[in-house]
Formats: sequence, structure tokens, C-alpha cells
Amino acid sequence: MVLLAALGAGVWAYQDLNSNIHGADVDAKLGGDRPANLSPGSKNVLVVGSDSRDGDSAEYGRGLQSMQSDTLMLVHLPASREWATAVSFPRDSWVKIPSCDQGDGTHSAAHHFKINAAFSLGGSTGDVGGAAACTIKTVEANTGLRVDHFVSVDFQGFKGMVDALGGIEVCPKQSIHDKKAHLDLEAGCQNLRGEKALGYVRTRYSVGDGSDIGRIGRQQEFMEALAEKAQSKLANPKALYGFLRSVTESLTTDRSLAGIKPLYGLASELKEIPGDRLTFLTVPNYPRQADFPADKANVVWQFPQAAELFTALARDEEVGRAEKKRLESASRHPVYASSVRVRVLNGTDSPGRAADVAERLRDAGFTVTKTGNSPAGTRITRVSYPEGMEERAEQVASRLPGTRAAQEEDAPRGLVTVTVGEDFDGVR
Repeated sequence: MVLLAALGAGVWAYQDLNSNIHGADVDAKLGGDRPANLSPGSKNVLVVGSDSRDGDSAEYGRGLQSMQSDTLMLVHLPASREWATAVSFPRDSWVKIPSCDQGDGTHSAAHHFKINAAFSLGGSTGDVGGAAACTIKTVEANTGLRVDHFVSVDFQGFKGMVDALGGIEVCPKQSIHDKKAHLDLEAGCQNLRGEKALGYVRTRYSVGDGSDIGRIGRQQEFMEALAEKAQSKLANPKALYGFLRSVTESLTTDRSLAGIKPLYGLASELKEIPGDRLTFLTVPNYPRQADFPADKANVVWQFPQAAELFTALARDEEVGRAEKKRLESASRHPVYASSVRVRVLNGTDSPGRAADVAERLRDAGFTVTKTGNSPAGTRITRVSYPEGMEERAEQVASRLPGTRAAQEEDAPRGLVTVTVGEDFDGVR
């Protein structure tokens, strides 16, 4: 977002920077089974902050043997270009990672793991395009949103952005001493540049509750401050050139976006968006330990709130600051999947469907108590519930794309019933 705003300030003077931008061909690795863009004119841009293993950033990769995505964000630009929403995905999100081209003639098997593993899986041969393709497939599979473009910026590019602006002021309420992030800061307001700025947005275990969610909050605050300072400082041609040079040397995009001209075109559409209609938020989530006690390292997305967020963006409906507050409020009182007791019935002529779906729901954390056959066949998968269980039923229905929950008088007490139809299309 900051880069695009800067480009809009004076790209005409810096055509020589065009060759700095690296374009990667991802289309061939994405395949044809992708979500449709339900709102023509809108765009979803996947932004990846990556751990480079080269140059000055190599020290951050010690002990790691592959490319890593440190930050993952989806920026939705509506057809009207009157607002924008940036959704951050915690790197520890436990999600479905589809089969990916690994760049060596092999494909990985579909499995569940941390979302940031997709970048290293697709980039196992060092190809940023492959890393981006696997990440795009993973985001699309778990959100249902079509990714139109991607932008990857490594650590060097981030530091260059900050330094070109003369640093960014932060005001930590407590001192931060984090060896992993190479950071030592005292409490109070101070201007950060270079390695300290990078360490501040990467620090996790030595501040707050030590969670990735807290780290994302600091990153979003930092990026908002960065965007504000960029708007005020980059009217200066020298500052703008330094900013763009540092960024473009560390920038990789899809081929359709690779170049000053297409980036400037996107920037021109964005520059009139008012600051109060640019919203940063984090996909609603809770610790996976609530559903699987042995897992103390990951988070799962909170439903139905996450599904509501993705559906709104797919329909090009603004998710602004009021909606952000509502989602944050709901996140403080999650309905854990493990607290939902589910019965699964097979409404098809294919044997074993109930057992198969029950296993998928258990993998998602639900407590499946019974399986069986429905007395009547059905083409459409249904979710039914007794009085008083609407919230839990909505949790289940939101995990089954295209399914709605309906109250039924004869539904068994204490159970949400899933009747599997011919249209069943998996569990989010």
C-alpha cells in the first residue's frame, strides 16, 4: 500500500527503476480450479513479507533451510476504489495446504499445517514464483477469494523503505529485549531505522503476550504510520527516488504487475482513498489448543466470523472500522469447535459418506458423536439444530461452503445435525 502511494507521487521521473522489479510467472502453477471473482472490477492483492536468505538479512534465517513468509496480508480493492481493507493472516494459522508444484518435478500432498509453510513448500528450490503460487493456492482454498496479484518484499526492501523516510516513530510502553529479533529498545517514543525497525515489526516472544497476534497488531500500527509519513515526505524527488530504489530492488510481483507502469496504474486508482476508509484487521482466530489440547503453537480461524469476512469481501462489501470492532468483539468470546456436538447423516446413495465427512469435521475440531443414514435422500447438504443452538449450528454451517443452518422442531436436543447431500464440497 505504501509503495503504491509513493508511485503515485512521481513515477514519471523514475522509469530507470522499471528493470529493478522482478516478475514471476505463477499462472502455470495455479491450475484451473480457482475461485471466481464475484465482483468484476475489484482486486485482491496478496502481500508477502519474506525472509530472504541473502545479504544482510541472512542472519535472520539461521537454522532455516528454505524460504519463509514472515508476513501475509490480503489487500482488497473494491471496484469503486473508494475504500480498501487489508486482512492479515497469522503465520501460525492451521489451514489446509493444497497440493503444490515444488519446482523439482514433484507435487506435495495436500495436508494441514501452518499457513506460512506454503511459501517455503512452493519455494523449496528458491523460486519466489513457486513460493507465491503455493501461497496463493492456500489462501484461495481457505478463503474462497480469488487472488488477482501478488507482491513479495524481502527484509532489505522493508529496511530501505523505512530509511528512505528518515525512520518511523514508535512508542513502546515497555522495554523490549529480543535476541531472536536482534532488538534492544527502552520504553518510550523513539525513531527507528534499519535493523531496529525490522526487529520491532518482527519481535514476538519478548513483548506483550508473546503471540503472533500481538506482533501483527504492531505491524499494522507501524504500516499505518509508514503510509502517513510516506504521503508527507515523498513529494521530495530525492526522497522518493531513494524509497523506490530500495523497494524495487527487493520486489517480486506477478508478471502482469511487474513494472513501474502497471504499479503506477494501480497507485492512481488508490491515491484518493481517504485514510479513515483504509482498514487493517486480522482474520478472527483463537488458539488451536482449545480444540486440540496438545497443540500449543497454532491458531485456528474463528467461524462463522471468518466466513462472514471473506463473503463480504467476495461481494465487494466494505469491511470498515465499525465491522472491524464487531469482529474483534466476537473474537473475545469465540465458540470453540470442540464445544459443538455434531451428528452426521448420509443423505446420498454413496456408502461411507457420513463416516468420511465425520472424519473431516473431527479434523476441524468438532465433537462428532454419531453417524448414520438419513431416511430420505437429499441433493443439498443441510445443517439443522434444535432451539437454543443457533450459534453452534452457524459455526458448523460456515465451515461447509454453500450451506445454511435451519432450526427444526424434531431435531435431537444438544446436537447439530449435518445431512450430507450430493453437493457436498468439503470442510473449510
